[in-house]
Amino acid sequence: AAGGGGPGPGPGPGPPVPAAPGRAQVFTTVVDTFLEKLAAAGSYQRFANCYRCFYKLQPEMTRSIYDQFISQLQSSIKEEIQEVKDEGNLDVLFNSLDKIVEEAKNREEPAWRPSGIPEEDVRSAMVPYLLKHRSYLRKVLKEKEEENRKVAESVLAGRDRIAELQQLIEARKHAWQ
Repeated sequence: AAGGGGPGPGPGPGPPVPAAPGRAQVFTTVVDTFLEKLAAAGSYQRFANCYRCFYKLQPEMTRSIYDQFISQLQSSIKEEIQEVKDEGNLDVLFNSLDKIVEEAKNREEPAWRPSGIPEEDVRSAMVPYLLKHRSYLRKVLKEKEEENRKVAESVLAGRDRIAELQQLIEARKHAWQ
């Protein structure tokens, strides 16, 4: 009987799932597949048919020329692709793209995609920012209003103190006279 977490089909620990190949590895595989198909498309039989007279005179030489041609063509293509990879720093870019994709797997909200209508795209990108900024400005306004209220209270308290001092001065002035 199949139990809960034992080996066999179903949920539970089993052999680890192999990680998906990286983009650099996929690119290399695509290039290798392309080269294989190129060699298959330019088969020896087609080559021999194109140079039939030469093939009839010297079939071994024709085969040697074909092998050298295909070998040189493949190495030339590999060198060109390697130069493109080196100049474009493709390995690093592929790795960083793999990391971005891996990090995005944990996101719950969907990624933003343009709708094709620039006004709506700008609005959808700007409105949250502007709402956040408005909230910040309202908070700053409340703080400044509170600060102004406290300053106004201290000014009124200072005026009341000045009025008291003026009355005291007047009272002492009358008493002294």
